[in-house]
Amino acid sequence: MGSRAESSGLTLTAQDAALIRGMIERGDRHHDIAAFFGVNQGRVAEVKDRKRFAEIVSADHEELPPKGPYLTPKTAWLENQLR
Repeated sequence: MGSRAESSGLTLTAQDAALIRGMIERGDRHHDIAAFFGVNQGRVAEVKDRKRFAEIVSADHEELPPKGPYLTPKTAWLENQLR
């Protein structure tokens, strides 16, 4: 069995957790939310299930980023290749 991949170094903040909760309430897909923050879906589920940032309330709808799907680095890279 191989070793685990190196950590991305990205961590969620309390403000991120508020946005995540708001995005979930809005109906965003977990993998779109994860892509927006650059984390895996497990971190989104931890915030949703209040295993992390239990005391944080959802951000207001007007504070949320636009609804996904979000461009992936691969898509952005391909678009730059076509220019």
